[in-house]
Amino acid sequence: MDLVSIFLSAVIILFLAHVFNNRKRHNCKKFPPGPKPLPIIGNLHMIDMARPHKTFLELSKKYGKVFSFQLGMSKMVILCGFDTIKDALITHADQFSDRPSRPAISKMQKDYGVIFANGENWKVMRRFTISTLRDFGMGKKTLENKIIEEAECLTQAFKSYGGKPFNHRTILNAAVANIIVSILLNHRFEYDDPTILQLMSIINDNVRFSGKPMVMLYNTFPSVMGWLPGVHKIIFKNIRHMHSFVRTAFTKQKQELDVNDQKNLIDAFLAKQQEGKPESALYYHNDNLVALMVDLFGAGMETTTTTLRWGLLLMIKHPDIQKKVQNEIERVIGSAQPQIEHRKQMPYTEAVLNEIQRFGDIVPANAPHATSQDVTFKGYFISKGTTIIPLLTSVLKDPAYFEKPEEFYPEHFLTSEGHLKKNEAFIPFSIGKRSCAAENMAKMELFLFCTTLLQNFTFKAPPGAKLDLTPTTGSINAPQPYEICAIPRS
Repeated sequence: MDLVSIFLSAVIILFLAHVFNNRKRHNCKKFPPGPKPLPIIGNLHMIDMARPHKTFLELSKKYGKVFSFQLGMSKMVILCGFDTIKDALITHADQFSDRPSRPAISKMQKDYGVIFANGENWKVMRRFTISTLRDFGMGKKTLENKIIEEAECLTQAFKSYGGKPFNHRTILNAAVANIIVSILLNHRFEYDDPTILQLMSIINDNVRFSGKPMVMLYNTFPSVMGWLPGVHKIIFKNIRHMHSFVRTAFTKQKQELDVNDQKNLIDAFLAKQQEGKPESALYYHNDNLVALMVDLFGAGMETTTTTLRWGLLLMIKHPDIQKKVQNEIERVIGSAQPQIEHRKQMPYTEAVLNEIQRFGDIVPANAPHATSQDVTFKGYFISKGTTIIPLLTSVLKDPAYFEKPEEFYPEHFLTSEGHLKKNEAFIPFSIGKRSCAAENMAKMELFLFCTTLLQNFTFKAPPGAKLDLTPTTGSINAPQPYEICAIPRS
């Protein structure tokens, strides 16, 4: 068959599947309401592919906090608002804890690892990840010391520019990357090392490309779009390179492994392989190790770097707030090295860090969930395997919980007396069984990096530069590229 015949056959099959799918949908009278889908493409014509979460927010005004949307023949349910998302991910945690199949990911990761895995494999890998991160320092002094040392290296790198404008993204990214690299490989890279530069480039590109229309189309119509060129092919190539890097790393470590002296996460995984237990062969195999490492590299680098970039941009945009943080640093820490124990004495700094995460809204659509079984939720029937989008931006920008949702306003997290105020709708790491496994590590990094940098520098925009708070397009909300001037403080 020629390509035209294959394409037409695929269209016919997709159309018939659409008709059958729609009949099932209409027979289920209590399925959440939503816009009427078109044949084959569903509601694809309605979505802002650059910022899908914006489309979902608009639709929620018409259809409510639980509504349906269809991409191709794939139905999904969008959840909006803190109460709705909490009910799904906490009260009905077991029913909403799966991940949907994402062809652009599963083609390469084979549903191994931790982020997009399901069932027992996910449970085993998540338990292993959390316990191993804890063993190698998450929430402990050992990891704190590594972050402090890296913050000092970052400070020296910033000082080298002598207050002149520079693009800080690569340096900042490398500093953050070194923290997760130290846990995974027990290693540290110099900021200009070609290996870390290439790894960061691959991860940054994949994050940027994953939000592109071609990837959305591939995930919707993989059998058709797989024939066509596009950024999805670049993602596949990048993941293959990551796999090769990881396999080389653990092959070398396997030859040097001492199960009684485990130095990093790879050692811990390889030691599990050698235990000889039934789960060793079932779950602690090389494919799972490769996928897990790729997951942790990506999760450990990109979101924290993006949050820090938002932080510096917002400090430049709001010099009065930057000065208040510096005043608190001087009062509590002085010229000493910032440490985690200082956090409880620094409510204003903590409020600013929280507000950076809330305002930055790094993952507005959250990572998608899926129903693990048929479930009746908020009066609607949702069948097993339905993709669920807990719209995180609808929580972090909810005026019911945040007085000025569209503004950068640290007072969202402060009482009238200036004490730190908890807000249950502050869930930048999501909630429930799929919440970020490295949340504590990320919080340590944000506090220690930010306080160290603001202790040593005042950040300003280059002369004549205009600051743009409009995020770039992609799967995460990242700031537009910008340069900074790091003015040393005497």
